[in-house]
Amino acid sequence: MSALDEKARAALNKKALYGPDIDLDRFSSKSSPHEYDPELSHFSDGEKKHMAEVGILASRDERAGSFVLKDHSPIHCSMGQEGVELLTMRDALRKYNGLPDYWWKAVDVDADKYTAQASAAFHDGFFIRVMAGTKSLHPVQTCLYISGEGIAQNIHNMVIAEEGSELHIITGCTTAPHLKKGLHVGVSEFYIKKGAMVTSTMLHNWGEEIVVRPRTTVWVEEGATFMSNYVCMKMAKSVQMYPSVRLMGKNSIARLNTILVAPKGADLDIGGRVSLEATGARAEIISRTITTGGNITARGLLIGQVPDVKAHLECSGLILSEEGRIRAIPEIDGRVAGVEMSHEAAVGKISQDEIEYLMSRGLSEEEATALIVRGFLNVKMEGLPRELQDKIERVINDTGKSLF
Repeated sequence: MSALDEKARAALNKKALYGPDIDLDRFSSKSSPHEYDPELSHFSDGEKKHMAEVGILASRDERAGSFVLKDHSPIHCSMGQEGVELLTMRDALRKYNGLPDYWWKAVDVDADKYTAQASAAFHDGFFIRVMAGTKSLHPVQTCLYISGEGIAQNIHNMVIAEEGSELHIITGCTTAPHLKKGLHVGVSEFYIKKGAMVTSTMLHNWGEEIVVRPRTTVWVEEGATFMSNYVCMKMAKSVQMYPSVRLMGKNSIARLNTILVAPKGADLDIGGRVSLEATGARAEIISRTITTGGNITARGLLIGQVPDVKAHLECSGLILSEEGRIRAIPEIDGRVAGVEMSHEAAVGKISQDEIEYLMSRGLSEEEATALIVRGFLNVKMEGLPRELQDKIERVINDTGKSLF
């Protein structure tokens, strides 16, 4: 057993640092294998609909690459643009002799029990590498899909953007229409080299009893940019994610946007951490949250390590149900003189004055409320391809209509 394996197994019994502690033994580590699907044609109409709701096309058109992991089986992996490499994680480890400069370098394998689970019971994942100077013409789409009732899906993903490259990723996470119970644990390591830009957009549409534990760390070098957009507007039993970004190079940039809707029974503990470690670094964390009966904890932490850095954190929430709860936890940690960081947080309800104003313009009360909700959720996400921006706007529009 390697030292990495020993650390992982020793950490499996650790308690969660925050949020509900999940018994990993409730979920099965076994899954029937699924055959490879070269044309993405084996999915039912219901499955394709679920995938489309999280931005995944059941075709390879207008994609720089496509990857689908069904339960524990990579059932599709194809590249559509020169200079963009997409492999299963296991194939990448074989091709690059274990990726010694990257594998488990950004993430501590014993950080918590879920991170350790991704190592101790590793199934697979995706590996994306964009060559120096290459700009992806279309997004790379990755789909993490659970179809087996009660299984645990333990994955490890890696993204490497070489110098001066540009990459857009859309990750759609969903389940089969019939599925109720399952566990998704995902470790992701991002390495963004000098002058590169990566936009990562994740859309979640899980089942009613799905537990989700992503663990992500991002290293950003000089003049590079990382933008993360996370959208979850459907029911999920428990989601806990807290991506950590290190701005390690001069003039590096990070922007983290989160849009959440928590129906009754959902428990969402979502946030982000950015450490500004080089002069000229800039960061922004923005969250928009709505509860219609579920619980939301919106976390954010900015750490100013050196002078001449700027950062802002904003958490805004709307409570649309007597049973719902939103906790906003914004934190700023300035460790030297010369940092410029700010935060604001607000939780409340929709203004009756705004509703009455719109009603005076001919809208019904439900139409007025839905319009306000859509406007509240519609965060401007810079750098997105038009297709992804349109997709998110459609999801927001549909959600606003369905709430009332």
